[in-house]
Amino acid sequence: MIHDDGTATVRPLTLAWVGRHLEDGERVVGIEALHGGITAEMRRLTVGTRGGGARHLVLRTFVDPYYVEQAEDSLSREAGALSLLAGTDVAAPGLVAVDPTAAYCEYPSLLMTHLAGRTVLGDEGVEARIPLLARQLVAIHALRPAESERPRKFVTLTTADTVVTPKGADTAAWAAAIDVIREPAPPYEGRYLHRDFQPGNVLFDASGPAGVRIAGVVDWAGTSWGPTDLDVAHCSTNLALLHGPAWGLRFFEAYEEAGGVLAATAKDRLYWQVRDGLASSEEVREVAQVWREAGRTELTTRVVEERLDAYVTALLDGRG
Repeated sequence: MIHDDGTATVRPLTLAWVGRHLEDGERVVGIEALHGGITAEMRRLTVGTRGGGARHLVLRTFVDPYYVEQAEDSLSREAGALSLLAGTDVAAPGLVAVDPTAAYCEYPSLLMTHLAGRTVLGDEGVEARIPLLARQLVAIHALRPAESERPRKFVTLTTADTVVTPKGADTAAWAAAIDVIREPAPPYEGRYLHRDFQPGNVLFDASGPAGVRIAGVVDWAGTSWGPTDLDVAHCSTNLALLHGPAWGLRFFEAYEEAGGVLAATAKDRLYWQVRDGLASSEEVREVAQVWREAGRTELTTRVVEERLDAYVTALLDGRG
C-alpha cells in the first residue's frame, strides 16, 4: 500500500471497515493525510478500481477524547446532512458509510466521496471570492427540509465568563461586547445552518473557462437549525481574521446583495455578530496554528488576536 505522507495511516479495524464498503474488486492503494482541521483526523484514500483506474474517498476519524465524546452526535448530523444534500444545488460530499459509535472501527468514523477543488486562504483574489461565498451561503439557507429532517437547534457555548480578552485589546470595547451577549438572544426565523461555513471548509476550482467557482462545501458535522445571522457572522469573523477586519464587515453586505436576509434590526444583528466574534476569542491559538500549517505563516497568534480586537471594536463602532 502506498503511503503518500509519513503520518498517513489508517488503523486496521477501520481499514477493514472501509474495505467492506468498496465495490467488488476495489482496494485501498494509497493514503494521504489531509491537514487543516481541528476536531478530527482526515485522510484521502486512493481506491484502485477493478478496471485499473482509481477514485478517491475521504475518511474522517475522531480520535481526541474530547471530540470522541461528541462524535455520535456530530457524525450522525453530518451523515444526515450529506444524505439531505444529495441532489440539491449545494455541492457536498456523498455519504458512503458512517460508524458514529465506533462499533466497527477503532474510533468513530465517517467515509465520504472526495470533491475536486481546494481551499484558498491567501489574500490574493479575496474580493472576487467573497460574493461567491455569499451566494453559496444563501443557497444553503434556502434549503427547506421537512420538519422530521431538520437538524437540532443551534447551540452557543460562549458565555460572558468564557470570553478571552486579547492582550492589549480595547478593554472598554470588549466589556461592552460582553454586555451585548449577556442579553437574551433575539427572536429569529429558523433556517438550515452549516455552522462552520468559512473559507477553510469551501473548495474552489479555477480550472474551467468561467473562472473561479465553488466546487463544494465540506465539514457538515455542526449542521443546525437557527438564525441565518449566526452562519453569516461566523464566516465574517473568519474573513476578518484571515484577511483583515474590513473583509469581515464586507461579507454582511455581500450576503444581502446575494439575496440573503438578516435580522430586521441593527441591534439584533449586532448580537449575533458580536457573539461569534467573542466565541473566536477562545480558540485563536488553535485557529492561527491551522492557518500557519496551511501556508499563512505570517498569521501568528498575536496577529490574529490584533485582528480580532480590531474587528470586535469595528462592530461596536457601528460599522458591522
